[in-house]
Amino acid sequence: MLARVANNLFWMGRYIERAEHTARFMNVNYFSSLDAPNKLSQSRPFVLNSIATMVGDAPKKEKDLKEEAIIYNVGLNPEKTYSIFNCIKFARENANTSRDSMSTEFYESINKFYHYMKDYPQDVLIKSGLHDFTTHVTEQTSILRGRIRSTLLHDEVYALVLLGINIERATQIIRIIKTKYEDAQKALGGYSKPIENSFEWTTLLKCCESYDMNRRFYKKTPNQQSTLEFLLLNPNCPRSVMNSLNQIRNHITTVDAIKVRDKTSAAFLIGKMRADYEFKTIEEIETNVALFIENTLQGLMDISTKLDYEYFNY
Repeated sequence: MLARVANNLFWMGRYIERAEHTARFMNVNYFSSLDAPNKLSQSRPFVLNSIATMVGDAPKKEKDLKEEAIIYNVGLNPEKTYSIFNCIKFARENANTSRDSMSTEFYESINKFYHYMKDYPQDVLIKSGLHDFTTHVTEQTSILRGRIRSTLLHDEVYALVLLGINIERATQIIRIIKTKYEDAQKALGGYSKPIENSFEWTTLLKCCESYDMNRRFYKKTPNQQSTLEFLLLNPNCPRSVMNSLNQIRNHITTVDAIKVRDKTSAAFLIGKMRADYEFKTIEEIETNVALFIENTLQGLMDISTKLDYEYFNY
């Protein structure tokens, strides 16, 4: 396979996953603030700053937080590389350049999705369409992943797409955790332990579609420890970093079946990070949550850079 084609498949998967997490984060944060138990979590500047921080475009001053601008920028602005519109546009462009590797069913779905985004009215999104828009995005990205799993051959093409999806999922989950951890430190409610029992942990789980399964697993109200343990270390949670690392390891083996890995290779870095996660405890993480988050983000960036150098450099 040409490195160019492999690169397109990998990034197509990443952009699809990025669009979904961005849309869900905006939806959950915007509307969950209506039920928040403290005034700061209910305030519009707090919510808007959280959304802007998640996409890496937070303004330096609170007065610059304009609701209409942030919703448009994150949703449809073609000049913002992080916008949901651009994620779907880039995913479609990557699919176009590797069209012969795609199934007709998948390509029709992503093409239809792109035209929905392209034709969506800006004024409708800003005034009343945020819920419908973000819900449609999460539903359509789920359909795209379903088309990938059910219509593509499970060979190196499939492995490359899923490699991109799972690296992006781990990255987005960590970014969401980082944002909500910072929110929890700001929005102190009337609890005996205001950070550990913050409402932001419930919001975090809903952003990751993991609230119901967390309640089923722990059988108690989510707190800092149970939420972080579930989203970071639980191998059976499909949104957890641990689960993503397991998937990444499986797919890199399909792409490159070499048994003995060089210690500077992408596969070696993936295995090392996965092993570190496998034997990590939540008590160790809680000694310095911020540092662990930053180290994980850096580790994922290093893996992505190494993959680009080894497989996609052309």
